[in-house]
Amino acid sequence: MTNTGFEIRGINHLALVCSDMERTVDFYRNVLGLPLIKTIALPDGGGQHFFFDLGGGNHLAFFWFPDAPPAAPGIAAAATIPGKGEFTTAVGSMNHVAFTIPADKFDEYRAKLKEKGVRVGYIVNHDDSPSGVAREMHDGVFVRSLYFQDPDGILLEFAAYLREFTPSDVRHAPARAVVPATA
Repeated sequence: MTNTGFEIRGINHLALVCSDMERTVDFYRNVLGLPLIKTIALPDGGGQHFFFDLGGGNHLAFFWFPDAPPAAPGIAAAATIPGKGEFTTAVGSMNHVAFTIPADKFDEYRAKLKEKGVRVGYIVNHDDSPSGVAREMHDGVFVRSLYFQDPDGILLEFAAYLREFTPSDVRHAPARAVVPATA
């Protein structure tokens, strides 16, 4: 597919807020293996802004602000891992970050996370069934997902696509919010 409005080449970076930059760097560099490629000290002691390389020109960035408000799970971020509790978030929030991984590394990467002490969710085999999830692998599974959280509770996903999408994958009309009648 080609973007006909703008020449967008991917995600330059997604910027999130952490509570402890040292702990965040330890997790993303030493647990997930992402290279730390840029660090910035914000002016006047305003905090830090660090960037990790995701490959393909894509980056994940974190701000640390010394006076940031506390986390608001269930509002600004998912409260927990899908299948382990509520993961609905508020409008305008960031629900989760999904990292593309090779399908043949899925089970290996799940084991690696567990070895590193990361709490992982169930393997989710997404398909087009009414529930959207298959208990067993079959030809209709289009992506396998594994959810986990970083030290600040940011919901992360390892996603392995199993096939290319086609025009037939776009078959639902967008939902429109129901506006309550005024009295």
